[in-house]
Amino acid sequence: MARYLITSALPYINGVKHLGNLAGSMLPADVYARYLRLRGHEVLYICATDEHGTPAELAAAEAGLDVRAYCDREHEVQKKAGEGFSLSYDYFGRTSSAQNYALTQHFAAVLEANGLIEERSDEQVFSIDDDRFLPDRYVEGTCPHCGFERARGDQCDNCGRLLEPTDLIDPYSKISGSRNLEVRETKHLYLLQTQMEETLRAWVDAAEGWPSLAKSIAYKWLDEGLRDRSITRDLKWGVPVAADGKPRPGFESKVFYVWFDAPIGYIGATAEWAEAHGGDWESWWKTGQGAEDVTYVQFMGKDNVAFHTVSFPATILGSGEDWKTVDRLKAFNWLNWYGGKFSTSEKRGVFMDQALDLLPGDYWRWYLTANAPEGSDTQFTWEHFQSTVNKDLADVLGNFVNRLLRFTNSRFDGHVPEGGEWGEAEDWLAGEVDTRLKAIAAHYEAMDYRKAAAETRALWAAGNEYLTRAEPWTHFKADRDKAAVGVRTGIALAAIMGRVAQPIIPEAAAKILDAVGASERDWPQGDAKDMLTAFAPGHPITPPDVLFAKIADEQVEEWSQRFGGSPKD
Repeated sequence: MARYLITSALPYINGVKHLGNLAGSMLPADVYARYLRLRGHEVLYICATDEHGTPAELAAAEAGLDVRAYCDREHEVQKKAGEGFSLSYDYFGRTSSAQNYALTQHFAAVLEANGLIEERSDEQVFSIDDDRFLPDRYVEGTCPHCGFERARGDQCDNCGRLLEPTDLIDPYSKISGSRNLEVRETKHLYLLQTQMEETLRAWVDAAEGWPSLAKSIAYKWLDEGLRDRSITRDLKWGVPVAADGKPRPGFESKVFYVWFDAPIGYIGATAEWAEAHGGDWESWWKTGQGAEDVTYVQFMGKDNVAFHTVSFPATILGSGEDWKTVDRLKAFNWLNWYGGKFSTSEKRGVFMDQALDLLPGDYWRWYLTANAPEGSDTQFTWEHFQSTVNKDLADVLGNFVNRLLRFTNSRFDGHVPEGGEWGEAEDWLAGEVDTRLKAIAAHYEAMDYRKAAAETRALWAAGNEYLTRAEPWTHFKADRDKAAVGVRTGIALAAIMGRVAQPIIPEAAAKILDAVGASERDWPQGDAKDMLTAFAPGHPITPPDVLFAKIADEQVEEWSQRFGGSPKD
């Protein structure tokens, strides 16, 4: 049994996350965690709400709440949404926890002691009309490199170049749209990433288990030349700039930058988990205290890769302490909404709570996994969603389980029948089961989610093909024994299907396993024939309700009108 620490990119606190956020980090992390648990491994899956920064302040003000009260409320909303999608976090913490405050201040102190933080006078954009300094992402303007007119003050989404707010042409406040801006002097702490460049490059060079997308983004930042980055901001809400409980002189009205404390939040949330459940968090994060045996796997969208392959490692490695660094990093492209991006700030697309109002979580889990944006961006459309659900879940899996178990209930009094002998059709099925199970496991081990889903569907399709070959309904009147072996083998196959489906569609899988009374709930392995002959005659079964209802054209039309079908809607 191996130990796996799994983290998914932290969802920001302002509002329920959209399906693109779910598809690009939280869901694949959960699928992988579930698979590893089924294989008997020890897994700790950690996530948390990312709660600091200007957006939280602004959202709280708009809601008429204190920032802490707003974050308390939204944390519970996001936790509930995760539960609705069966996300099996071992702990869902908060970056505003006391543990994360202490760890963030610890890292800052250690980095400064190592000569990697220095205090600098800085020029920052101040919005006179908003009466506040503007964080990088709240200054927009024209990119000086490519001419993109909606570049942010930290990065241009069009050409990918890193920017400073003062680089932008004709800048304006994203908060109010005001161009009444001026540059004022303010003091900040800088993380000297330039001094870490060789260390970081060597670390990236040595990394294994990263997709090419992740390495290419890391090398892009390194090749362009790292910049020293400010790790403090002129805000009230956040981790105070302090050490040993005492505010840093001159920094009493400042906090640490959200992108400094948020990744540390993985460790902070693990410490929260330990306090709540009596665990030992350091054995997961300190290589001198047991973490050397841990495989650490991160999941994130491509826009978060640079921070996890450069900025956060600069913090971890720069500390000089024995912290665990990522072993495998799974980066995803974007799930797009009719050719444009899903957007939380612009409320474009379908959001997790809205999706659950339409259909149960398993429908979405299957679609988003089977169409995971791994090799390139993928497009969400209602028509494709409908087609995938109807063909894969209703016509293939649901059809097999429902018709087989209803037939068993009506013709064999709801029990596994006796009689009949293993034959040619069963030999064919055993070969299919053996081939598919090996392929599915290999794809999960490689974290290739589309391929794992495709092979899972192929196993379901093999089940329907087997029923076509065995023809239990045709043989029932003339040769009851021949019908019996087809039903008995099919029920054993249904149990295998249910066990294999658990990582992606856990609720439906549980219904299947309950229906056939399967005692084995781990990952199926061993001899295929043994598994297909595991159910003894007389074993009771209970047909489930319809596993998956088909999505009607009328529903698609209604949803298209409600949510829109293009970025312009």
